[in-house]
Amino acid sequence: MKKTLFLALSLLAAAPVVQAQTPAPVPPATPQYRPAYHFTPSAHWMNDPNGMVYLNGTYHLFFQHYPEGMTWGPMHWGHATSKDLVSWKEEAIALFPDKLGMIFSGSAVVDENNTAGFGKNALVAIFTHHNADEEKKKTNKHQYQSLAYSLDEGKTWKKYEGNPVLPNPGIQDFRDPKVSWNVVAKQWVMTLATKDRITFYGSPNLKSWTKLSEFGEKLGAHGGVWECPDLFPLVLNGKTHWVLLVSINPGGPNGGSATQYFVGQFDGKTFTPTTTTQKWVDWGKDNYAGVTWNNTGARKLFLGWMSNWEYANEVPTSPWRSAMTTPRDLALRQVGPEIYLTSEPAKEVSKLAQPSQTLKNVAVKSELDLSDKIKPAARSFSSSSRPSSYKSLPSYCRMQKGRS
Repeated sequence: MKKTLFLALSLLAAAPVVQAQTPAPVPPATPQYRPAYHFTPSAHWMNDPNGMVYLNGTYHLFFQHYPEGMTWGPMHWGHATSKDLVSWKEEAIALFPDKLGMIFSGSAVVDENNTAGFGKNALVAIFTHHNADEEKKKTNKHQYQSLAYSLDEGKTWKKYEGNPVLPNPGIQDFRDPKVSWNVVAKQWVMTLATKDRITFYGSPNLKSWTKLSEFGEKLGAHGGVWECPDLFPLVLNGKTHWVLLVSINPGGPNGGSATQYFVGQFDGKTFTPTTTTQKWVDWGKDNYAGVTWNNTGARKLFLGWMSNWEYANEVPTSPWRSAMTTPRDLALRQVGPEIYLTSEPAKEVSKLAQPSQTLKNVAVKSELDLSDKIKPAARSFSSSSRPSSYKSLPSYCRMQKGRS
């Protein structure tokens, strides 16, 4: 049988509720499975991207991380930086669990005008504390929003003494704040996942928050809990539209976790969708909890977790588990009456593409190994030993249940 084979750069698409376990022995190392241009931690568990922000030429990527095991456990914020979205340096852990709970997903902003009083151009992280002891009481008040700040461009962090800044009103899933400055409302707007919908909050200073509106109770996919939202503007044909991302687990179009989106208008208080047509960021199974970098201007850069909660804890890699998707540039496209979100590899990543090759008149019986036709990419991540800030977890953070 004759086949024409085209070789080109393949961008791996990228995507719990799981229970923390006693850390199992690390399996034998599998360096052959280490991605060349997808970020991976040097060791142990990683899931959702968090706190992505751009400052002074550096892209900051924080991420859900359990530094003592290969499966989901008490969550920290790991940290990595890059100048070009291709080569990543793993930094010291940014946020550790504390007496208020584990450190679940959230975002980070550059407080250019010192609205919070931490300092001009302070990096401020807005994240969910998950309190397992409170969860056992079944009060539905075990998740709440807190702050931490950095005055040295993310090298060190201090948690705000007034945490939490947004207590839980009694909603079981109340998490994953994505915060940005809204020029129309002239205040910070928080997009928060609240069980089966999104709730918007506003604040002049990142510390005191007022409820603005809700969206989505009876719209979109509801096969699982809503989480990890994002809200941002994109321009199409001279008109500004707003895109609302909502991750869902389970309920994806091909099983497990996935990310849906809505296109509409946001007036600083209320999100109004243009249509109710169901839309997905990615139809593949391995792109979840993706959000965009803050502080990048009109450019919207997206990154997701390249796994799926159906099998995330069982992926056969070691001594790390999980990877991030390649960064993507987002845009909008009109197709008939509908407006769709498009994505393509960030221009920085596209530079890795190799010239295509064509093999003609090739007979294939069972399999054909094409490895020698593709030039291996140089390792572009930092694989040095874990940063010195890794340390044992406090006793109150061990063996707790939760989800990010």
